[in-house]
Amino acid sequence: MFSLELCGLTKCYNERLIFSEVTASLSQGNCLVVTGANGSGKSTLLKILAGLIRPTSGKVKFSIKGAALSPSKQKEFIGFVAPDLFLYEELTALENLKFFAEVRGLSFQDRDYTLLLEKLQLKKWSENLVSTYSSGMKQRLKFAFALLHTPFLLILDESTSNLDEAGQALVREIVGEQKEKGAVVFSTNDPAEVVRYGDQVLNLGPSGRGPVQ
Repeated sequence: MFSLELCGLTKCYNERLIFSEVTASLSQGNCLVVTGANGSGKSTLLKILAGLIRPTSGKVKFSIKGAALSPSKQKEFIGFVAPDLFLYEELTALENLKFFAEVRGLSFQDRDYTLLLEKLQLKKWSENLVSTYSSGMKQRLKFAFALLHTPFLLILDESTSNLDEAGQALVREIVGEQKEKGAVVFSTNDPAEVVRYGDQVLNLGPSGRGPVQ
């Protein structure tokens, strides 16, 4: 079983307070939606959960089967989709996946990559340069990166941006499947998405903190 705890997370940049004393918990089978006004710190909070930046104070506790994982170990069990996730546009989708798998120390057969790209509706264009992709196709490729290592926790930052109706339906399918084997943290400003995905809702609000509903 998987569990995540946010324990009094505070983040400041220079002397500017982004959010203060954010506390929440998430267990397997659930989706925590993080919402709030622009500038409230949603993306910053998700980057902290993904282990990309550190909080000014507070802790993130990540446990599997009751055993707490160190921050360095947590990254092995997290998949992250964000607007600023880097893609190598001079490579094909398949080459990108193989490169990121190598960086993570993963070993797959070509069939595994093909199945993943097929799931993300990209198989037909797997040998095309990413520079030729539409914004929606690039977004789906980011999901392929996040799912490559079968994470326990899937962190999605404004993940439905640039997606058409079919792409958004795919995200709903992915979130549902992920909840069966782990959990999801999903940031959005869309009230409909808050209702659709939010088993729990953390509203950072104008002050950068808010209750979990």
